[in-house]
Amino acid sequence: MAIILAGAPVAAARRDAIRARAESLRRNGVVPCLAIVLVGDDAASQVYSQRLQKLGASVGVSVILEKLPQTALATEVVTVIERLNADSDIHAILPMMPLPRQIDANLVVEQLSPLKDADSLHPLNAGLVATGKSAWAPCTPRAVMAILAHYQIPLAGRHAVVVGRSNVVGKPLANLLLAEDATVTICHSKTTDLAKVIKQGDIVIAAVGRPKLIQADMIKQGAVVVDVGINETAEGLVGDVDYLAVEQVAAAITPVPGGVGTVSSVMVMEAVLNRWLKDDPNA
Repeated sequence: MAIILAGAPVAAARRDAIRARAESLRRNGVVPCLAIVLVGDDAASQVYSQRLQKLGASVGVSVILEKLPQTALATEVVTVIERLNADSDIHAILPMMPLPRQIDANLVVEQLSPLKDADSLHPLNAGLVATGKSAWAPCTPRAVMAILAHYQIPLAGRHAVVVGRSNVVGKPLANLLLAEDATVTICHSKTTDLAKVIKQGDIVIAAVGRPKLIQADMIKQGAVVVDVGINETAEGLVGDVDYLAVEQVAAAITPVPGGVGTVSSVMVMEAVLNRWLKDDPNA
C-alpha cells in the first residue's frame, strides 16, 4: 500500500508564515489583494476560485472575483486586466484557465503586468523560469515541488515523467525538476506508446485533465505518483490517476482531492506576497 502524500501538512507548514506576513503588512497600511478573473462556467475553475476566496480570508489576503460570462470577448477580458493592472490596491492577478474557446489565452496573458502575474503566465516571467533565473514558477508546479520536498522524495538522478505539456503545469514543472537534477521526460497527446513511457518513470506526474487516464499497469512498482488533475465527474472530483488501483503498486501517491490542489492554493497566496518575499518563494 502506498504512502499518502497528503497536501494538508505541506500547506499548513506555509500557511502560518503567510498569515504572519500579511498581518505585518496590514499593520503598515497594506492590504495584500488578489484579483481572480473568472470567465465562463468551467466547474474546476469555480471550485478553485471559491477555495482561494476562503483561504484568503483565513490568512489575511483580500480576494476579489471579477466574473465575466461564457460569451465574453477577448477585448472585454483585456479591459478588465488593464483596469486591474492600473489599480495600486491590487497586488496580484490570476486569470483562471481554461478560457472559453473564443478567447485567445495568449492575448490575455500578454496584457498582464509581469509584476502582478500571480501564476507566472506572462512571457517575461515564463522565460525567467525556463532559463533558471527565477524560482517563481506557476503555482501548481511549485506546489508539486513543495510536496516532493516535504516528504523528502529524492529527485537527483531519478527519471521523472511529466504527463502534460501545458504552459501552466507541464513545461514549468519540467524546468523545476531539471533544476533539481532529475532526468525529465514530457509526454503529451502525440507520444507514441504512452503507457510504455510512463512505466519508465521513477516519479510520474499527471497533469492532463482526463479522469483516471493513468492506470495501475502504466506505473512501475515502487514509483512515486503525483496527480495534478481535478476533474468533475458523476462520482465527484477525481484526478488523472485511477487512485484506488495505482496506490496498490506505487510507493507513494497524492490523493484527489486533498493533494496538490490544497498546496497550490497556498502557493497563490505566496504569489500575492511575492514582491515582499523578494526572489525566494521559500522565504
